[in-house]
Amino acid sequence: MAKGKAMSLIEFQQAFGTEEKCANYLVDQRWKEGFSCPKCAHTTYYYIKTRKLFECCSCHYQTSITAGTIMHKTKLSLTTWFWAMYLVAHDKRGKSALSLSQILNINYRTAWHMLRKIRAAMKERDSMYLLSGVVEMDDAYFGAPRKGKDGRGTSKSKAVIALSKDTQNHPAFLRIEVIDKVSINEIKCVAHTWVQSGSRIISDGHTSYKPLANSGYLHSSKAYYKENPDTFLKMLHNIIGNAKAYIQGTYHGLGSDYLQSYFDEFCFRFNRRFYPNEIFDRLLNACILSPPHPITEVSA
Repeated sequence: MAKGKAMSLIEFQQAFGTEEKCANYLVDQRWKEGFSCPKCAHTTYYYIKTRKLFECCSCHYQTSITAGTIMHKTKLSLTTWFWAMYLVAHDKRGKSALSLSQILNINYRTAWHMLRKIRAAMKERDSMYLLSGVVEMDDAYFGAPRKGKDGRGTSKSKAVIALSKDTQNHPAFLRIEVIDKVSINEIKCVAHTWVQSGSRIISDGHTSYKPLANSGYLHSSKAYYKENPDTFLKMLHNIIGNAKAYIQGTYHGLGSDYLQSYFDEFCFRFNRRFYPNEIFDRLLNACILSPPHPITEVSA
């Protein structure tokens, strides 16, 4: 599959360098077939320029271009939001709140809230798709090194990684889910949430995966220590290594409270890796379609 060319910083600045350009583009993306009232679906409106609101000619309901999106009631400029989305979408290493605050000249807490909302939109968008066909599954452990057991007995945060493959045996679509422990119930729950029934699931020989054969899937497993580690689940293990480098390199290790949202960001970019010239638009549309996400958590 050919890879497209990503939009450069200069091109992005030329396209979205002013509030007016961002607003016009957001209107075009949100109402691609023309304005439609969120309340009554009427298509005729007045634009109240002083308040930047659209008023429906039929029911007189007023709405803004950011209402009902993750930018709902935002006090930030659209140029700030657009730059945040561009930077998050195009940097495979991710952007920390500290880095984003410095680049966009906003305070840390504001940057942290923006990233939480953007990642929530990424999760919402990817939740629309199921893995299917041949799916490799394994579990992995994330967090700072600690004393104690290694492997499945570790006290680190645990996650299940599921990777579907295309007809050429290439990686297709990825999901990573934080779990409490590696158990039959947890593995089955992840599979039923993310993997289409009837798919073939490949895993190692751990007992937690074996009941998948009786749960609507074709399941095959092998004892990892008996297989060639350079070939068995190689794609999946490479991705796990990349995810660990992403978490440790950009965020320097994380607690379990916010780990899932970082996985959601990693998966969103991975699943659109062949479309770098479209990834900003895809993220913007995800942010438009995702409902508001009030953030009440205390910054980590």
